[in-house]
Amino acid sequence: MGEAEGVPQLQKMTKDRFTVIGQPLPKIDAWAKVTGETRYADDLVMPRMAYAKLLRSPHPHARIVSVDTTRARAVPGVLGVITGYDLPPIKFGILPVSQDEEALCREKVRMVGDAVAAVAAVDEETAERACELIDVVYEPLPALMSIEESLAHPEVRIHEYGDGPNVHKNVALQFGDVEAAFARADLVREDVFFFEGNTHLPMEQHAAVAHWGPDGKLTLWSSTQTPHYVHRLLAKILDVPAAHIRVIAAAVGGGFGGKLDPFAHEIAACKLSQVTGRPVKIALTREEVFCLDPHRHPVLMWIKTGFTREGDITGCHLKTWLDGGAYGSYGVASTFYTGVINPVTYKMPVYKFEGARVFTNKPPCGPKRGHGTPQPRFALECQLDKAAEQLGLDPADMRRRIVAEPFTKTANHLTVTTIGLEECIDKVVEASGWRTKWRPWAGRASTPGARRRGIGIGCSAYMTGAGTAIYWNSMPHSGVILRADRSGGVAVLCGATDIGQGSDSILAYLPAEVLGIDPKDIRVHPGDTDLTPVDLGSYSSRVTLMCGIAAIQAAERLKSAIAQAVAAKLETTPDALVFRDRKVGVPDDWDKAVSFADAVALGESMHGVLAFAGSYAPPKRAGKYKGGGVGPSPCYSYSASVVELTVDAETGEIELHDVWIAHDIGRALNPLLVEGQVEGSVYMGIGEALMEAQVFRKGVHKTPSMLEYKSPTTLETPEIHTILVETDDPEGPFGAKEAGQGPLLPVIPAIVNAVYDAVGVRIDEIPVTPEKILRALDLARQGKPPRVGPEKLPLFTFKEPLVVESAFGQPADAIAVRPFSS
Repeated sequence: MGEAEGVPQLQKMTKDRFTVIGQPLPKIDAWAKVTGETRYADDLVMPRMAYAKLLRSPHPHARIVSVDTTRARAVPGVLGVITGYDLPPIKFGILPVSQDEEALCREKVRMVGDAVAAVAAVDEETAERACELIDVVYEPLPALMSIEESLAHPEVRIHEYGDGPNVHKNVALQFGDVEAAFARADLVREDVFFFEGNTHLPMEQHAAVAHWGPDGKLTLWSSTQTPHYVHRLLAKILDVPAAHIRVIAAAVGGGFGGKLDPFAHEIAACKLSQVTGRPVKIALTREEVFCLDPHRHPVLMWIKTGFTREGDITGCHLKTWLDGGAYGSYGVASTFYTGVINPVTYKMPVYKFEGARVFTNKPPCGPKRGHGTPQPRFALECQLDKAAEQLGLDPADMRRRIVAEPFTKTANHLTVTTIGLEECIDKVVEASGWRTKWRPWAGRASTPGARRRGIGIGCSAYMTGAGTAIYWNSMPHSGVILRADRSGGVAVLCGATDIGQGSDSILAYLPAEVLGIDPKDIRVHPGDTDLTPVDLGSYSSRVTLMCGIAAIQAAERLKSAIAQAVAAKLETTPDALVFRDRKVGVPDDWDKAVSFADAVALGESMHGVLAFAGSYAPPKRAGKYKGGGVGPSPCYSYSASVVELTVDAETGEIELHDVWIAHDIGRALNPLLVEGQVEGSVYMGIGEALMEAQVFRKGVHKTPSMLEYKSPTTLETPEIHTILVETDDPEGPFGAKEAGQGPLLPVIPAIVNAVYDAVGVRIDEIPVTPEKILRALDLARQGKPPRVGPEKLPLFTFKEPLVVESAFGQPADAIAVRPFSS
């Protein structure tokens, strides 16, 4: 953190002196959630509230010829009907470079589920019945439902912008001479992989309540991960001054990235509230969530990597094709993320990345846990195992040998700080019994019997917060205000949203640690654009680090003011005081220590109201090239996973036995919450690896319900053994890194590698299903390569790469002072 004001105290605090940090405490909202007191957006009820529904397109691609709402308006109980022509003709999108969405489509629909009109009524049933009476005439257009179809039919344009017909983004970056790197290699592998798209599956469906008050001001309560961005976009879309809009993030019942975008139902609820003069609620059905949620991108990948005989990587070339769906969403960032994080994990001196995001007539794709990185991680980790087999190397030992060096730069100019991956590998290898269970490649014999046991390994890295904001600016990424009350209580105001990861609790733990009080003495007030400082949102695993450092800064400033007043009373110096056990005093004369409440009163008597702000912006480490703003992070977390399973060679069924996961957390601020986050990531990774798939048939989602869309239950979830590795990163609050997303990444390739260890077949596409295993085993019996996966690549020309000198191995930049640290 450097030597700016308020920061040296953080560096002086050691693990031995912590009283709150490191303790397995319950979340501060745990009691409200388990007793049912937590109020989610759909729980909100207001006087005279209307209920609204959206009329959605049944066509994946069509022109809108006409919309007639006459019959709907005549239905008793209908309070208001709107179409796209009742809204300003302004398109929107979460990224400034992809403003391509309409709340209610005017001239064209681009997917099944696009909203065309909205109805507010006295109840949902009436609103739904009125929607059915709206007469829409469509002129169907050819539907492009795959990357190949979209590229093959440039005459059918889904959008008129982008990097080519139906190409949203085409990017090519090269760091060093990749062909020379391959020439130096003893082994060069080329492999093709496919990762099917899947959805977030939050327990809570999206919902919003809007109230356009008689004073002309708008308040929106929404299940959102990004109240600040929704606030900005509502001002643009509705053409209303931002100062007249208030967005309150309701409690979020699961997000995982699926509640990051601004949505049509939020905008429609606001406009209908203005039209009807009533509060309006819109709650999506589960089918609507399945059809509209910006799910994980399906990605086709080609990867070519050079290796020495010892297993060192000489260079890597990765190509990715993303099925982006009908709209931009976070897609430009997603495209970069499929390539830019890979070099953070292993020593990769030369790197070339080419990526293309293609529009299709399916729901848009966007961020899901691990945003853009699970797909290439699956490809790289599976290829490493294939290379290890050819080189006769132990896959665990090979990975450990090539782990990136701490405090260095990657080929693509990302800065690595601490890295605990070597220890993570050692921990899972030891805990799983890898040395006795893994069978060396040479002379490996087929296991007798139908049920065959296997073990596999995978590793990963992930960011702890994005280094740049969605819209470029020089302001803080996170802000926190702390206000101390004469009762001894402390209020924390922060614009972040807790989506289940425990960020509200972290905002209580950190000030409590600094001020020597109990977390129960702190009330956290999150996510209200009228009352709380701006936080950019719950994404990229940024909240604990960014809000956390801002909270510590505010707490140190409050502590300093209180210490000055108490020192005057005790006739000592502020630096002689300690804050602990809800008291402030001199350690050697503790009998004279004053209670924290009295200390606050003394501070208020000296300084006036005790309210202090803290701010955080990440270090400016973006690479000096176009595209260098995607990928930088204050620090990166690391994970290693070993999976043991059994495959039934007769049925193809996979039974998971154990998952060992070691995660470099930097420092576990609350090990109980960290373990919960890690295990949640593992669970989600299991689902994506074995069963989850967001697939479409004739333009329609094939399984739009929780009954049909398969995800693991407790019966399919094995024992998860979580190991936390602490590296005390200088960039994090008290050394902490992220834990909410990174642990998902190694689980998927570890499962796939374990399947190969069990039955000797390579499944190079996700999910791995029994049918694919049986098909690969049948190929083996025919004497053909026992592999199931993509066989060909799209006909597509990437742009000329931007060639940048590799920064591999350069020392990390020394940053003495962070923005806003003084």
